[in-house]
Amino acid sequence: MLLRALSVVAFCILVPLCTAEAQQPAKIHRIGYLAIAPRDVQVPLIEAFEHGLRERGYVIGRDVAIEYRFADGRIERLPELAAELVRLKVDVVVTGVNPNVRALQRATTTIPIVTAASLYPVEDGLVASLARPGGNVTGLTMDTGEEIAKRLQLLREIIPGLTRVATLSGAGMSYNPFFVKQLEAAARGLGLTVLPLEIRGGQDLGYAFAEIERARVGGLIVFDGPITLAHRASIISLLEKKRLPAIWSGQSITVDEAVLMSYGVDVSDLFRRAAGYVDRILKGAKPADLPIEQPTKFVLVVNLKTAKALGLTIPQSLVLQADHVIR
Repeated sequence: MLLRALSVVAFCILVPLCTAEAQQPAKIHRIGYLAIAPRDVQVPLIEAFEHGLRERGYVIGRDVAIEYRFADGRIERLPELAAELVRLKVDVVVTGVNPNVRALQRATTTIPIVTAASLYPVEDGLVASLARPGGNVTGLTMDTGEEIAKRLQLLREIIPGLTRVATLSGAGMSYNPFFVKQLEAAARGLGLTVLPLEIRGGQDLGYAFAEIERARVGGLIVFDGPITLAHRASIISLLEKKRLPAIWSGQSITVDEAVLMSYGVDVSDLFRRAAGYVDRILKGAKPADLPIEQPTKFVLVVNLKTAKALGLTIPQSLVLQADHVIR
């Protein structure tokens, strides 16, 4: 009888202990997120990335904690922020364009880095190849080549007699030479010449637009980047003042902006897909073995309001192709 009573007592003691042990929370993975742009610019991409995590069953705050760091358009801050994420011992870092990746590579050779929006990662020396990146970097790239020629084709289709196109991008981006080379090759095939222009900040915009006017440029391609996005309002104001048809490489223009069109990679989709890389890495995959993927979704926006103000006609066939039409 005594033995039975002791057994019951032992059972009563052990069951709560076992239950408590079974209820111990699983490890919360720490994900770093490094962006060169300010947080407000990154909001759609953050939402897409977090949505991608939820699609794969992760609950933020329960399964993963995300450490966000933003350089607010200041490239010189990237090394400091990258080192901070390394000190936090995050399990993986998600990031975007090449300067971010390079700052992280200098800060760590062991923590996996998932780039959601690199440009020319092989040519720029970020990875060994798309199929087998090697090292601690993998992810997605924004360039396929086709979008460059497509923007030129769109401008030529809408602007009568177009022979010369200018491009506006931020200075100091290591991938710019590769981009210009590909752009000039595409332009030659279409019988166009290109005037590549770079700005270091808002102080260079006056010079850039004076060069555009001097060269009698008929259309402009503006490339999304930390510097052009930081000075987006000033660029759009000058487009309106100079009555210059422009296509933006991003995917968001509004009815009040004097931008004729935008055509580019659906970057939000890339950040959503980046969550898949994070998932695989957290489950044990090595970044060196995960092939870098290219974009599959592109977005075309046409602004009929701006076309009318510029005296241009966007063909109905192009309107029907557009993902979004601003009237």
